[in-house]
Amino acid sequence: MCGIVGIFNYSKKEKINENLLIKMRDIMVHRGPDDYGLWISPDGFTGIGHRRLSIIDISKSASQPMSNEDGALWIVFNGEIYNHAEIRPELEKAGHKFKTDHSDTEVIIHAFEEWGIDCIDKFRGMFAFAIWDNRNKELWIARDRIGIKPVYYTVNNGRFIFASEIKAILEDPLIKREVNMEGFYNFLSFLTVPAPDTMFKNIYKLTSGCYLKLSEKGDIKIQRYWDVFDHTKPLIDISENEIAEKILEELRAAVKYRKVSDVPVGIFLSGGIDSSTNAALFSEDAAEKVKTFTIGYEGENKTYANEFDYAQMMAEEINADNHVKILKLQDFLNFLKTLIFHQDEPIADFVCFPVYAVSKLARDNGVIVCQVGEGSDELFMGYPSWRVMLKLYELNKKYDVNFLKKAGLIGLKIAGRKEKSYYEWLKRGTENKTIFWGGIEAFFDNSKKALLSDKYKKDFKNYTSYEAIKPIYDRFNEKAWEKTPLSWMSYIDLNLRLPELLLMRVDKMSMAVSLEARVPFLDHKFVELAMSIPQSIKTKNNDLKYILKKAVRGIIPDELIDRKKQGFGVPIYEWFSRELGDFAEKKLKDFSKNTAYFDNKYLNKMFLATGKHKHNANNVWYLLNFALWHEEWIS
Repeated sequence: MCGIVGIFNYSKKEKINENLLIKMRDIMVHRGPDDYGLWISPDGFTGIGHRRLSIIDISKSASQPMSNEDGALWIVFNGEIYNHAEIRPELEKAGHKFKTDHSDTEVIIHAFEEWGIDCIDKFRGMFAFAIWDNRNKELWIARDRIGIKPVYYTVNNGRFIFASEIKAILEDPLIKREVNMEGFYNFLSFLTVPAPDTMFKNIYKLTSGCYLKLSEKGDIKIQRYWDVFDHTKPLIDISENEIAEKILEELRAAVKYRKVSDVPVGIFLSGGIDSSTNAALFSEDAAEKVKTFTIGYEGENKTYANEFDYAQMMAEEINADNHVKILKLQDFLNFLKTLIFHQDEPIADFVCFPVYAVSKLARDNGVIVCQVGEGSDELFMGYPSWRVMLKLYELNKKYDVNFLKKAGLIGLKIAGRKEKSYYEWLKRGTENKTIFWGGIEAFFDNSKKALLSDKYKKDFKNYTSYEAIKPIYDRFNEKAWEKTPLSWMSYIDLNLRLPELLLMRVDKMSMAVSLEARVPFLDHKFVELAMSIPQSIKTKNNDLKYILKKAVRGIIPDELIDRKKQGFGVPIYEWFSRELGDFAEKKLKDFSKNTAYFDNKYLNKMFLATGKHKHNANNVWYLLNFALWHEEWIS
């Protein structure tokens, strides 16, 4: 796991500023404290840099930037190719000579030399890499299928600049720090800015499952190379038991691949189905005691009950060495500046805090790689709220009489309910739009328009965040073998919420402490299998994760399988009733007075309506996250 950076001066106006490239590289030292490197082309117009967290082949010979035998190709790579040992013999047979013992980076560059960009199809892993082809003067950048690893880029004054983190790009004094207002508007819905945009104007992120080709003249071509529905095989003629067996077999393979490491590997363990299954499968044939890591919170909190007992139960089941840390509100307040620095752009999910804390707990105990449980809920209907959404789809189809729906909207509007979720869902039904816009929706459209100041209201009068998800919805309708509501819900979260919110928080918070996080449930082969399972199987008996539970029963204790669902979270309402609420109110009101983003009256009304901030705590946090980011990176 590493940090990559590069500049290509395609206009040839000036040669690479080596000191600037070093500054850009080294502001990401947390992504790679073990080693660093730099390469500038002989003509001086292309430069790439690398910070290394040594995981696989930790020898100096595997350092980056790395070239092929004749120096025609150069690579910087962030991530892991778990099946590199399977690909290498094929390349050796084709005549490629390797200088390292078992570097996955070297496998990528020789695979590119042999098969071109189609080499990606052979990789099983997570990656963001850049390859400079010195013969053809072309730059190739790729992001993995699911978007586990990020990569950002900008074009400025005849230069193409890319990096693993936005802060590296901002080290260039020629890059303006401006808010992307369309991105901000969409952030208010999704808690993140949908790709390819970021919160910074003219800075972009490569969309998951895509690669970018930059020509010698500076022409950019972006191509999607993977969509899950291009690789599904509908499991409609086989039994539930066979499907459950396939799930366990593929998940076991995914976990086994993620054991590959030359440094210690551990498990984030909450005591839920996902982390417990990770731990159980990882412990199979383990050569030594598995290290697991669990966090919780001080005191008794109604909104987030500690899971220590469940985690300990699983740790004892596999004889793991479990490490526990209790977090306090003051820990969170102390963490805010660190959070904003490492987020780069707002990722307004409170869970960034526990992810950072459990990552630090692991790193402090000598572990450099950890397995995490992201992805299972999205693939197997793990959220109670998804049951509600499926019911709404049924009702919308059942009562397909538009004038009745419109009459209902008028009634809700008169009753002052325009900002309620049910008003928005009914409105989407009347407009023949998909009801589900993703697993997180913060502010609905009418709330956003009320929240914005007069300066920006007019800019978004005829715009909704549906524009951001419409390309995904169009692709779903073109490719999906089963166009059911649940299939759509999983698909949009695979294309938006997971890569740009949940996986982004994992990447940024784990790398903040120089720890690599691996995601077995989002192995692309496992995802393809999961998306081949019909909705009728996944929703049977209206049971969350029905088929996954069937697959892992006997692998983990029944008590963990049958316990009530609890997500990974924080006691947000309790904290907003204390110092955090007062801090947020003062900070947001000061921010609003000094900027032109929010309607001050609406903001005051929002605080008054919370009754000491509790009921609206989530929405307050989303705005606070933006304000703190703006203070750090824009103001």
